[in-house]
Amino acid sequence: MRADFLDRYARGNTVFHRLNPRTKLLLVLLIVIGVLLTPVGAWPVFGCLACGVYAALVIAEIPTKYILQRIGLLLPPVLGLALSAPISRGFQGGWELAATITCRSLLTFSAGLWLVNTTPFETLLGAMARLGLPNRFVELLAFMYRYTFVVFDELARMRTGQRSRTFSKPGLFALWISNASLLGMLLIRSLNRAERIHGAMCSRGWTGRMPEQS
Repeated sequence: MRADFLDRYARGNTVFHRLNPRTKLLLVLLIVIGVLLTPVGAWPVFGCLACGVYAALVIAEIPTKYILQRIGLLLPPVLGLALSAPISRGFQGGWELAATITCRSLLTFSAGLWLVNTTPFETLLGAMARLGLPNRFVELLAFMYRYTFVVFDELARMRTGQRSRTFSKPGLFALWISNASLLGMLLIRSLNRAERIHGAMCSRGWTGRMPEQS
């Protein structure tokens, strides 16, 4: 698995990459608050925010294809949530609310995408700590980032083993059963791996606190 799949373009040299990480954090926080406080159906405001976020992504030289790929991963759950508004009203209304939910989700996600792709994740964690976020929260994010790669590598090995034992293309139902079994085994292996990692960290002097980041 690529080690830069979250912050692939974070080590560029644009004006946004050189901006102070704490300033970028506060800027994204303001954008998120502004998006959430924008009233339902205020499309001119949403349009201006979308133009601003997209301009920031372009100036940061983040490829449009990469942005669309990430948004494509977000759309299914967002659309499922947004459709709950018209469904709850028997499709007689709620479409404007559904569109607003979708716009808010895409805008906040795009702002976060800009943040993590203009700031290396370890630098971002240091900025969070200096802004006064709880140490436990920063530590959890650090562990999540580090061991996400371990879990995905384990999943890749398991899928390779699964394919090597499959001689014909399974049907849809069989595929669901197979994937559910695979995820269950991944959970068990992740828990076992976590115990081994924790034991190794304690044997190396882990005290329960992350070292201070400069």
